[in-house]
Amino acid sequence: MGSAKRQKMLGSLFVNGILLLLVLAWTIPTLGLLVASFRSREDIQRSGWWTIFPHRAWETVEVIANPREELGVDPDGVMEIRGAVGTFEEFRAGVAADDVQVTWVGNKRIGRVEIQERVWTVGLDFTLENYQEVLTGKEFEFTNAAGETVTIPGENMTNAFLNSLAVAIPATVIPILIAAFAAYAFAWMKFPGRRFLFILVVALLVVPLQIALVPLLRDYRALGINGTFLSLWLAHTGFGLALATYLLFNYIATLPRETLESAFIDGASHFTVFLRLVLPLSVPALASFAIFQFLWVWNDYLVALIFLGGAPETEVITMRLAEIVGSRGNDWHLLTAGAFVTMILPLAVFFSLQRYFVRGLLAGSVKG
Repeated sequence: MGSAKRQKMLGSLFVNGILLLLVLAWTIPTLGLLVASFRSREDIQRSGWWTIFPHRAWETVEVIANPREELGVDPDGVMEIRGAVGTFEEFRAGVAADDVQVTWVGNKRIGRVEIQERVWTVGLDFTLENYQEVLTGKEFEFTNAAGETVTIPGENMTNAFLNSLAVAIPATVIPILIAAFAAYAFAWMKFPGRRFLFILVVALLVVPLQIALVPLLRDYRALGINGTFLSLWLAHTGFGLALATYLLFNYIATLPRETLESAFIDGASHFTVFLRLVLPLSVPALASFAIFQFLWVWNDYLVALIFLGGAPETEVITMRLAEIVGSRGNDWHLLTAGAFVTMILPLAVFFSLQRYFVRGLLAGSVKG
């Protein structure tokens, strides 16, 4: 008995430990992305995001402007400064001695010496300028390695953000409505070919969407809707209907039969039962699929690129972020801010609907 209890406890600890590692593996990079998005260009290039936590770092406590005269040292030979001994090249890199680091900054003739001590510190110098540059296109200035002040225009992602909303909301609502009607018909209505049609819907789950892109693009061109939001709405609706119908069917089929039969006895039509009973009772399943569909559409790049093209007035946020990566690959302060802008709304949608998520996924998995 004791051995079984111990094995159960060890198994629980092992599973919880693995889950904790997975959570940390996903959370730590996200935290780093968030912190880096609020740091300046100079701070990102100088230190890592983890410096927001207490750590020991070198802090300048004394500056010797003219070390050759004040200290009487010869840069051409071996020098001793504040207990640190080394050549000019070594001092240029920094020489440490007894918790003190001595660094020669500049050349031999007009350089200066900085005396640094290791102290406990935190890097909490945050700024909102990164988000201003990314969202509003505000120009920003920085000093390059040559000491020159360079002015660079920002990246306006506001229009792309609104375009993504205009694509994601209809592309989430439309398949949910159509799939809810279809799932109710498969679960509670008797009609010829119902089983065959349902099998066909399930079979469509294994069809990769990539094989449909070229035929859809050809048809959209013939209809004259290529490059419009309507083309994306129709594409995402078609690609998401199979999963939506299957997921909602599993939930709607488990609704209490007595409740629906009582409504039918009272004279309610199928449409009334669907609208007044099925939809309110199916909120967990609807919210669960809404999370899947919204995240898929919001994070989509391939389908949007093919059907919308590269027009600036219709580009979505994933296309805009990819363009920033290509043109500003070294500007990590802008890349992190832009990446987190793309994450804000999906995170808000997930956390607002997460209480329905597991209930919707487990719907129909247990009978009785």
